Amino acid sequence: MSPMMKSLRRTAAATILFTVAGVAAHAQSFVMATGQQGGSWYPVGGAIKAIVERENPGMDITVTPGAGVSNVVGVDAGRFGIAFANSISTVDSLSGKEPFRKATTNVCNLGILYPQYFQIVALEDSGIKTVADMKGKRLTTQQLGNTGEFLTRELLSTADMTFDDLDSVANTSYSDSASQMKDGQADFFTLGSSLPTGSVMDLASSRKIRLVDVDEETFAYFKDQNAAFQRREVKAGAYPGFDETVHAISYDTHMVAPCDYDGEIIKSVLGAIADNNDSFAAISKSMANLTVEEMATDIGVPFHPAAKEFYAERGVSGM
Repeated sequence: MSPMMKSLRRTAAATILFTVAGVAAHAQSFVMATGQQGGSWYPVGGAIKAIVERENPGMDITVTPGAGVSNVVGVDAGRFGIAFANSISTVDSLSGKEPFRKATTNVCNLGILYPQYFQIVALEDSGIKTVADMKGKRLTTQQLGNTGEFLTRELLSTADMTFDDLDSVANTSYSDSASQMKDGQADFFTLGSSLPTGSVMDLASSRKIRLVDVDEETFAYFKDQNAAFQRREVKAGAYPGFDETVHAISYDTHMVAPCDYDGEIIKSVLGAIADNNDSFAAISKSMANLTVEEMATDIGVPFHPAAKEFYAERGVSGM
């Protein structure tokens, strides 16, 4: 064989290897759906992307904004490889309970990240101290498909009200809601996020706010709807100028994926979270002491097979 032919063969072989490597790398490119900018999900997703890509050069993650309900629907439909979700919403999805139009069949739990709080933030001078006080007031909340928006509808129903009983309803981002409150264009702001939430911190720095307490009777209504709900304290000092302890409806942020999704990717993501507490604590204080045992908490949503293997390998019993 002539030297030229040998050179051509080597070039062809290299091209084939490069192409195969490119296909393999592309096969590990995926979309991770998080939450709105101004909340905690989006920056936590960005941190996961940075760590996973640093430790696994073949992986490429696209982080996209999303919402608790629509993320679960997107995972079930195969649009997202991994997504952030709320435990209450995911549990509801398994039976097709409202706001889901049908039961999900391909959604598996990866692990809990931290508790979420349904926060009812009112301007101090709004006169809102109870749910009944919201009648005729101006609300700013998230778009349809967000857990916070759905919970707001449920909250109003405990006082026999709907959005029609309010003066106005703005469906927008956390950041825009905070701006509306600061400008006096809304009386109260509802959202589901970690404590503290950046947008509420921003609001509290310029306006006097109150967090509306959720009494036991109101909480009982939510608990009857979904056993995953919890009633947790929001302690005084959670936000600037907030000087009383109240109770909030609470649930957990967790991650989901299609049940048949790539196990190597699942383990890489879980490892990035479990082994980098400091990186995530800088974004969400609630993740400062997160353990693999807490991540592996059973919330009533089946674990992805690779997640079960991951936790078993990390010494979590019962997996």
